Amino acid sequence: MPVPVPHQRTAVLPHQAGPVDHGCAETARAAAVGVPAHGGCPEASAPPQAAPLEASHGSVDSAPLPRDLPAAELPRPAVDRRLPAGWAAARPASGHASADVADDVSSATPEDPTAAASPEPASQPAQGLTLLLIGEDPNSHVPEMWDWAGRKVRLRTARNLTEAERLLTDDVHCILLDLTPADPHGREELPQGSSTRFAPAGTPAHSRADAPGAPGDELAVLRAVLRMAPSHAVLVLTCETDAERAADAVRVGAQDYLFRDELDGKVLSRAVRYAVERKRADLAQRQLTESRLRAQENARLERGLLPTPLLDGSELRFATCYRPGRSRALLGGDFYDTVRTPDGTVHAMIGDVCGHGPDEAALGVELRIAWRALTFAGLYGDELLATLQKVLENERSDDEIFATLCTVDISEDGHRAGVCLAGHPAPLLARAGEPPELLPYEFGGPALGLLPEARWPRRQVELGPAWSLLMYTDGLIEGRIGEGNRRLGQEGMTELVARQMASGLQGEELLEASVREVRALNGGELTDDVAVLLLDRR
Repeated sequence: MPVPVPHQRTAVLPHQAGPVDHGCAETARAAAVGVPAHGGCPEASAPPQAAPLEASHGSVDSAPLPRDLPAAELPRPAVDRRLPAGWAAARPASGHASADVADDVSSATPEDPTAAASPEPASQPAQGLTLLLIGEDPNSHVPEMWDWAGRKVRLRTARNLTEAERLLTDDVHCILLDLTPADPHGREELPQGSSTRFAPAGTPAHSRADAPGAPGDELAVLRAVLRMAPSHAVLVLTCETDAERAADAVRVGAQDYLFRDELDGKVLSRAVRYAVERKRADLAQRQLTESRLRAQENARLERGLLPTPLLDGSELRFATCYRPGRSRALLGGDFYDTVRTPDGTVHAMIGDVCGHGPDEAALGVELRIAWRALTFAGLYGDELLATLQKVLENERSDDEIFATLCTVDISEDGHRAGVCLAGHPAPLLARAGEPPELLPYEFGGPALGLLPEARWPRRQVELGPAWSLLMYTDGLIEGRIGEGNRRLGQEGMTELVARQMASGLQGEELLEASVREVRALNGGELTDDVAVLLLDRR
């Protein structure tokens, strides 16, 4: 029997209709007029028998809509969802629409392109929460839920851990584990099909306690789920009489527990949201703790790699100032060291590996340790620098990496010194009663790692009875002066140190004040590593 068509019908724009299966046009048309879909059955696609709607009956103009019109400004006619007379009698008992009904619904939507020319929605709405339910009867205890935005929570069900692992994708926000009643023998029954098994006989007691499904472990499935989904929130569903085991589940790692007897949609929605946010907070706190521990470990490591001067028995005074250019680092590409050999000679060294990363810092430590070992072995001057270049060539990660170096060996009486420069700025010498001056740079050689057969001559310098020798890296002299491009340079650094010495500063106070003034002239932190070493004889 044909179904009568209502006198007045309205068309539904695509952005007003719900999601449809694009593989079946009849299903989409049925959803557009508010009639229950026929489930996409292929037999419901017979030719239409009822007359199509006339254009005068529709409430939407037959003229095509502009495609650039925003979805928010499109006309939204009211949809007449009242069922026509005789619909109840025509509806089959199975709940599916008959072929006649489908045909009539099909004819109710005009096929001309003017009525179908509607713009697509600008964007799909954001997806809500997704819940994965694990249990032997997953549909019996879960009511409908909505998230904080009013969207319905999507539910996936798994009867065992194998299915759960397959359904556990990145878009799952929370896992609801339906715990089976506790076994009177003290073990938990695993869901059917689970790949988790009991621990084999002979397993040590401390291993059996953590093994999923081990005798005496009532939370075997929960432990397996926590291992399978370490970054997902987990809620436990159990009986009210099993409160002790529910509390143990939270202790093991679940975010919360719920009782089946008190479960409703509102309670479950709130518990899911709480569990998700608590898991996020736990993960953030864990990452923060790991970062702090890693930073402390790196700080201890870097602090241990900084040198300790070996000047026992020497009358010289030693002071340093070290500022790595890397943020939150204790060690940079600059390096220094000072030792006294058994013959009474004091050896000092300062160097700079090109670059600012951790690889450059590690290479600087290797060169410093190699210098100390070679110095105690009796090498100095050109022979020592040639050996250090071999170390650099074998340890550097790139052939373009080089290092500058300045070495000084001071005689036992403290009146003379031998200086070697390998592409490094010359030291600053301040004799008693005289202004500071830079030692000659012309006698130096190239930086280590540039020329395979390079030589580094050693120049003898008279120090006098009382003096101060300042060794530094280029980070101290490459800072800017004001807002322009002018650099401080060696001359500016010499004048700056002379003023600080004239004010009576010595030792570490002199170095700290000098570096502080350089930073002030630069207008902020220096971008390069800074290392300054001061040797005094009074």
